[in-house]
Amino acid sequence: MAPRPHNSGHQTIEGNVCSQFDQHLRAITGQPLGDTSSIANAVMINLLGEEGFEGEAIYQGLEETLHLPGVYVHLYGKKITKPFRKMGHVTIVHSNIDTARTIAQKVKQSIKVISK
Repeated sequence: MAPRPHNSGHQTIEGNVCSQFDQHLRAITGQPLGDTSSIANAVMINLLGEEGFEGEAIYQGLEETLHLPGVYVHLYGKKITKPFRKMGHVTIVHSNIDTARTIAQKVKQSIKVISK
């Protein structure tokens, strides 16, 4: 059991009226649960350390994605990357789910977590 928000629901930060984090706080403090309705289609990808890289994290391709509308980058502040270590996530929101998926694929191909 993991009584905490889970990374499988991070897209709720931008994609839902009440995020999983807000719901968790409401639940553990005895407050009424919030509205879980979707605001928009949300797709989330994890930012993982690239295979073959270990050391101080460098986010290659990050700048190219920050200007894209509906793209929200969440870096976890971990200084050291390792192969497949979760370093953050990116949420893409769009009114059209297929467009959100296309943008997500572009972001996934663009951002690489490497080291020197």
